[in-house]
Parts: sequence; C-alpha cells; structure tokens
Amino acid sequence: MSTEHRPAGIHLLADLAGVKAALLVDPDAIDALLRTAAVAAGARILHSHFHTFGRGMGVTGVLLLAESHISIHTWPEHGFAAADIFMCGDAQPQLALDVIDAALRPATRSVQTIARGQL
Repeated sequence: MSTEHRPAGIHLLADLAGVKAALLVDPDAIDALLRTAAVAAGARILHSHFHTFGRGMGVTGVLLLAESHISIHTWPEHGFAAADIFMCGDAQPQLALDVIDAALRPATRSVQTIARGQL
C-alpha cells in the first residue's frame, strides 16, 4: 500500500532585479499589487501592513492570508525587490508571482521554490 504525501504548502522566494525605482516606492500601489496577486492565486486576504522608509525610499510590507502570506521588501536605489509568497491549500502561489512579475517587469529574476512540510 503506497502512501502519497503532498506538501503542506509551496513557498516561493523571488529576487526581482532591474525594476524601475518608481514602481518600488509607493506603499499603497504595492499593497494593491499584492492584493491583486493574492486574488489571482485564489487566496483569501485577512490583513495587510505596509511601511515606507521615506519619500523615494523602499517599502516593506506583508499581506496576511488565510493560506499564509505574501511579503515584499524593496530597494528602489538598487532597482531590487524581494518577494516571499507562501500558500497552502488550493491557492496557487505561482499565479501570484506572475501578477507581481508582470507589474514590476524585472530585467532579471531568480526564484526558489520550496515545498514546506509533508501531509
């Protein structure tokens, strides 16, 4: 008798480089982007919190989901954003990353996919 295991969730770690600085400084726009990404992935939004480090400076924020979270940290002075997307259940984190990628249009990206836990 074989037992099939599936991960508790999928965790995507995305490094997005070569992003226009103007896209990385507005906490309200980034909040809206992550909300759009979460909905596209089929996730349920519980709460969000975003912080800017000053005019023209980076943003850090998190979207809490019933399925886990999406967080982002931006460095506009380097054209860089780090996104962290962890989802469980039927949510599809790759769809969230696709939305973020399409909006930020990085010149390059590096993504690590981690299967978290076994059920």
